[in-house]
Amino acid sequence: MPRVQVERPGAQQWVPPGADLAGLARAAQECRGCELSADATQTVFGAGSPTARVVLVGEQPGDQEDRQGAPFVGPAGKLLDRALDDAGIDRDQAYVTNAVKHFRFVRQGSGARRLHKTPDQAHITACRPWLAAELAILDPEVVVALGATAGQALLGPGFRVTKQRGLLLPRPAWEGEDASRKAGYVVATVHPSAVLRADDREEAYAGLVADLKVAAGALAA
Repeated sequence: MPRVQVERPGAQQWVPPGADLAGLARAAQECRGCELSADATQTVFGAGSPTARVVLVGEQPGDQEDRQGAPFVGPAGKLLDRALDDAGIDRDQAYVTNAVKHFRFVRQGSGARRLHKTPDQAHITACRPWLAAELAILDPEVVVALGATAGQALLGPGFRVTKQRGLLLPRPAWEGEDASRKAGYVVATVHPSAVLRADDREEAYAGLVADLKVAAGALAA
């Protein structure tokens, strides 16, 4: 029989009004807004400077992030740190997070190895209140979407990274956002993990850095 999909309320009821980033991170540990919380080790919330001018949004935590409870601490995170440095963006003045805060995975055979599985649109939608709350507090000048899932979370399900990467796009207003927020921009690029999987890593890395330089240019303007 097909598996019945149980409707979940999404994350909104777990988001405490008026909380700062630390308060959001604590509250997010209790989130049960979608079924991913049942299998993940923990919620992996965003991290970085509370005065960040640039926010980098990835897809979801990976295996190492799920185990350590921090975003971008695995191989993709190390590559992202290097790319930010090469693009002229101070990593210590940035904030990194994910569109989906729990690790979605499948187990390989009967072993313990956990393989990444792309979140569905339902997971992006359920987790969106956390991303919205982070962006409302940070009010960044530029948001960098790392990969298709992040781009869809920020710009809608019609987003295509192959067509829109490297462009300085206006960040659309979300329902309920404070009208006084900065207009801000979105720059999309590939996820660092895609660089690690690329046949030509050097070319893929150069493309990532080139896209990040667009964000750096907007910050310098």
